[in-house]
Amino acid sequence: MSIYDEALKFHEEKRGKIEIISRVEVNNSSDLSLAYTPGVAQPCIEIHNNPELVYTYTRKWNTIAVVSDGTAVLGLGDIGPLASLPVMEGKAVLFKKFANVDAFPIVLNTKEVDEIVDTIVKISPSFGGINLEDISAPRCFEIEEKLKEKLDIPVFHDDQHGTAIVCLAALINSLKIVNKKLEDLKIVINGAGAAGTSICKLLLSYGAKNIVVCDKIGALYRGIQNVDDTKKQLAKITNPNNEKGELKDVIVGADVFIGVSAPNVLTKEMVKAMNRDAIVFAMANPTPEIFPQDAKEAGARIVGTGRSDFANQINNVLAFPGIFRGALDARAKVINEEMKIAAALAIAESVKDEELNEEYIIPKPFNLEVQKKVAKSVYEAAIKSGVAKRS
Repeated sequence: MSIYDEALKFHEEKRGKIEIISRVEVNNSSDLSLAYTPGVAQPCIEIHNNPELVYTYTRKWNTIAVVSDGTAVLGLGDIGPLASLPVMEGKAVLFKKFANVDAFPIVLNTKEVDEIVDTIVKISPSFGGINLEDISAPRCFEIEEKLKEKLDIPVFHDDQHGTAIVCLAALINSLKIVNKKLEDLKIVINGAGAAGTSICKLLLSYGAKNIVVCDKIGALYRGIQNVDDTKKQLAKITNPNNEKGELKDVIVGADVFIGVSAPNVLTKEMVKAMNRDAIVFAMANPTPEIFPQDAKEAGARIVGTGRSDFANQINNVLAFPGIFRGALDARAKVINEEMKIAAALAIAESVKDEELNEEYIIPKPFNLEVQKKVAKSVYEAAIKSGVAKRS
């Protein structure tokens, strides 16, 4: 039985991967009067008088919404809200397993940016944070920015930032092995969608100087036409030498390739044209931009993918549970760059120096100590950067 057949049978048997379990017993009239009427009226009155007490008297402090419109689901594309629900349920399972965060899957039957934003704003009083999931670019950027402006709870598009954080962690550890500095690297990112854009911006925040971003039409450069405004803005802050051409042209002399694009777009010849001790993160799923063996044979020293059956899996699950745990605990208003970098450093530092090697640059997802370190670092960064409501 293939993994897909097994998964289908699994989902049919479970009929959903999450359920609501009460935290209180209701076995008699006394229990009922405390959990519900008449006793429940008192916390309602207290919250009405002081809205901040909602974090004391309800589960809002530990609850987030996992929201999608189903337009960019895994490698399946725009499959709609109903078909995206198994993924959102799965995300909720991971939040609970890895960080004890209560997450509710919410799928929206609209693709309109303002409708999505308005809906999330209207339901936001129930939640301590919003995790956006599988929303296509460039709409995802606008939705996230508008929500950040309107809400005072953390909003986080995991497809963007979770990928970027784990990618930065993997790169930090890779550079220890190849003995190079981030500011000296030429980095080529293939894919200018949600993940590629966020990876680029986070690497720049951490000190990268020379990043060239490629899309289907080739390298983004200043003055480029026939691309959306998001990509034009990206071109303004990258590609300092204003290189033009296809991936095969700009990959020459690159130290790092980061792929969040399509299968088999990076050839052995391209890897051979890269700098010595090349680092290749081929994260397209399920088929990477190049398979690890081919990249190694072509001269790459370190290779990572998004797959669990190869070494160095660059997996978002290392980031998003701990990030929200830390943000919720700090009552952070936003998840800012300082918190993202703190999360990346915590992930990177989870690999001990004596363990670090070409086949082990990033910790395994099931090391729960990683999430604790991420949560602690994010919590501390929220306080230090002034976005925490509690300390």
